[in-house]
Amino acid sequence: MNISNAERARILVHALPYIQKYTGKIVVIKYGGNAMINEKLKDSVIRDVVLLSLVGVKVVLVHGGGPEISEMLEKIGKEVKFVNGLRVTDKETIDVVQMVLAGKVNKSLVNLIQNCGGKAIGLSGIDGHMIEAKMKNEQLGYVGDITDINIAPILDVIEKGYIPVISTIGCDKDGNTYNINADTAAARIAGKLHAESLISLTDIAGVMRDKDDPATLIPKMSVKESEKLIADGVIVGGMIPKVECCTNAIKWGVHKVFIIDGRVPHSILIETLTDEGIGTMFEGDE
Repeated sequence: MNISNAERARILVHALPYIQKYTGKIVVIKYGGNAMINEKLKDSVIRDVVLLSLVGVKVVLVHGGGPEISEMLEKIGKEVKFVNGLRVTDKETIDVVQMVLAGKVNKSLVNLIQNCGGKAIGLSGIDGHMIEAKMKNEQLGYVGDITDINIAPILDVIEKGYIPVISTIGCDKDGNTYNINADTAAARIAGKLHAESLISLTDIAGVMRDKDDPATLIPKMSVKESEKLIADGVIVGGMIPKVECCTNAIKWGVHKVFIIDGRVPHSILIETLTDEGIGTMFEGDE
C-alpha cells in the first residue's frame, strides 16, 4: 500500500496527543498466543514495541512461551500433561521450561527488538529475585504462585534506556525455580510499577457477551461490571482468569488495562495511538 507524504504527516499529527499522553509513562505488554508464533505478527508486535520506545514510552515486555515449551518436551520424548489448563511441571520439565523461556524465547525477542532499531535487555524472574514464588500445589509440581515482585532490576534497565524483556520464571529463597502464568506475572509486575497501562495480547477480539459473536464485544468495563459478568455467567471458561488478572492489575495500581487481539497487525499501536481502540478496556470503579 502506497501512502503519500501528506498522508504520513496527517497520521503522525493525529497520533501526537496520544504520544504526549504516554511519553515518559510505563506500559507493560503481555506477549503470547498466536502473535508469538506467526512470524508476520511477531514482526508487527516487535515494531510496535520499538516505535513506542523510540517516542519515549517506557515499554516493559513480559512473555510466555507455552507452544515452544511443548515442542521442546516432545522433542526429548517427555509427556506433556495439563491439569485445569496448567502444565504439570516436574523437575525435568522445569529445567526445560527455564531453558526455553529464559534462553531461546527471551533472547530471540531481544534480538528481534535490536534488529528493528530498539535497545533491549533480557531478564528472567530469577534475576535479582524479581519474581519470588512458592509451589501452587504438589499435584502440579513446580508451578508457582507469586509471593512478591522486586521491580528494582526492571527500573534499572529502564533507567539505562533499554526495554526489559521478561520471561516468567520465578524462584524461592531455597533456589527452586517455578513456571509462572504469564498473565498473572504481567499483572503483578504492572501493578508494582504503577504502570499507565497493561496491554494483554490474546487470540480473541476481547471480552464478548457471546463468545462466538465478535459483534458482542464489550469495549469498556469497570471492575464491578466485570465481577457481575462473571457471576452472571457471561464471562466463562478460560476468560475468567484472564479477566481476573486484568481487574487485579487495576486493584494493584495500573491505571488502565486492555485485552486486545494480537492477531490484528499493529494492534498495540491501534490501541495506544489512535482514538479507535480495539479490544476491551478495564478501568477502576468511579
